[in-house]
Amino acid sequence: MQGITLRTEPKIEDIESVREIVTSTGFFYDYEIPVAVELIQERIEKGIASEYFFVFADFEGKTISYACFGPIACTKNSYDLYWIATHNDYRGKGIGKLILEESEKEIAKLGGRGIYIETSSKPLYTPTQQFYLKCGYKIEAILKDFYDVNDDKLIFTKFI
Repeated sequence: MQGITLRTEPKIEDIESVREIVTSTGFFYDYEIPVAVELIQERIEKGIASEYFFVFADFEGKTISYACFGPIACTKNSYDLYWIATHNDYRGKGIGKLILEESEKEIAKLGGRGIYIETSSKPLYTPTQQFYLKCGYKIEAILKDFYDVNDDKLIFTKFI
């Protein structure tokens, strides 16, 4: 998609952008949305000391996609990808892949080698699972009934 700009520095307006992006996807429960917002708020308040890092995609002055990642405590060079979401109006245009690739580059700059991503096994998340597989991630573990009965946690990994 032409006209996309990427950035890693959060802005105060990103608090509402993140809320809007995550809400628009239809993938997250109402109680999950404030968690996404809290991470961007903490980054704005504490800076890099928060250990939350971001990549944002902007299009025509609007933030339309983002990822949030950070180092996993008590590990060397392992990072969690906490959130990656693209506004529903812009899905299917390669923006998520662009954000994920840029996140991988940023993680590498920070000294990261392993990236870990968790998601649900519910049918709603099949496109998400396929996205990670197409981007070179593999399912490392399945934790049965983790989120709920018949809702396993899938842990994807990739080493960069």
